[in-house]
Amino acid sequence: MPEEFSERKEKSVPPCPFAPLHPSYLVRDDAFFMKLAYNQALKAWKEGEVPVGAVIEYGGEIIAQAHNMVEQTKDPTAHAEVLAITQAAAKLGDWRLNGSTLYVTKEPCPMCSGAAVMGRISRVVFSVPDKKMGFMGGVMKFHDVPTLNHSVEVEEGVLYDECLELIKTFFALKREMGA
Repeated sequence: MPEEFSERKEKSVPPCPFAPLHPSYLVRDDAFFMKLAYNQALKAWKEGEVPVGAVIEYGGEIIAQAHNMVEQTKDPTAHAEVLAITQAAAKLGDWRLNGSTLYVTKEPCPMCSGAAVMGRISRVVFSVPDKKMGFMGGVMKFHDVPTLNHSVEVEEGVLYDECLELIKTFFALKREMGA
């Protein structure tokens, strides 16, 4: 094994200064489900992952929730969205997730945007746009490619301030810690 890979540095995780958001259990709207995705993002932070969380709703019920697990699993596909889509398909017993909504704290990347389209998700609601890697409006609108056989409705900005602050603080603390 090359020397530069033989000794891995211990990764330090900055302490998470954020408290979970408590959704109102009386109204199940986009903010309700995004708060649950935000809480998943907090779990990611506490596990040393980029704080992105996802929840999938179907018929008003939560059928999947996940957070980034790339570092833990050493799997580049272990994004919150992909993990949640896999859970939702298992829960419904079908890869076609028509009628479902994916809530995610950051705009999906190319892989996750493709997974949402391939999984036939009806709506994607994300909080923070990503001008470098976002494929549902940031870099391009993958879901609007006219030759696709499925279209996804996309909304952005739900709980924007809270989710942006979470992501910005995470990376600022990581830079301070020299990571």
